[in-house]
Amino acid sequence: MNHRTEVVMNQERMPSFVGLSEMAGEHAELAREYLRLLLAAKRREASDLVVQAVESGVSVKDVYLRVFQPVLYEVGDLWQRNLVSVAQEHYCTAATQFVMSLLYPYIFSGKQAGHRFVGCCVGGELHEIGMRMVTDFFEMEGWDTYYMGANMPDEDVIRTIIDQKAGLVGISVTMTFHLHLVGRLILRIRSRPECRDVKIMVGGYPFLANHQLWRGVGAHAFAADARQAIEVAGRLLDDGRKP
Repeated sequence: MNHRTEVVMNQERMPSFVGLSEMAGEHAELAREYLRLLLAAKRREASDLVVQAVESGVSVKDVYLRVFQPVLYEVGDLWQRNLVSVAQEHYCTAATQFVMSLLYPYIFSGKQAGHRFVGCCVGGELHEIGMRMVTDFFEMEGWDTYYMGANMPDEDVIRTIIDQKAGLVGISVTMTFHLHLVGRLILRIRSRPECRDVKIMVGGYPFLANHQLWRGVGAHAFAADARQAIEVAGRLLDDGRKP
């Protein structure tokens, strides 16, 4: 079986895309225009559109969840149907990461939660933008964060957790054939005495398809998106403080 066939087979088992307008809600018009500009390779105009929306009162969190997320899902859906090329899909992702960087001045709130979060993608996993969004949400909530990005070796993840004294680790995976790497990383984290109190949260397409899958890889919890990740983190920390 070649890689392309394996990817398609795994995508067929993933949850179906519910549609840009439904996910974007009240920001559907903004999301559609952002998508149109990206597909026209107009990154500067797309950037200006989003920054102006934020300056007009749209929250960064809403931009992430109601614009970026549904647009990227839509692009992925278009790619699966051979309506956009791999190059276009990569362009849309890279452009969105660029726009996210422009929003950082609007993210940092100054409040301090007193918690530390480390976010990563397992080795071999190249889809990193979802975890970047999650990490930014924690930053907006006043957490100290350490975002490691894609394709991280297990030992580097563990060393970072220890060095950063993280209380919570987020692990992202997109393709189901990387799930065994998630389980392996979690097992290695839990085997280290220095990490015995660290909580582990997972996310990504496979966990959306099966909401109990997180138990099978040994995680403490699963979050469907960045907003839910904050809620789940609060519960995990509360449980950790109980005698």
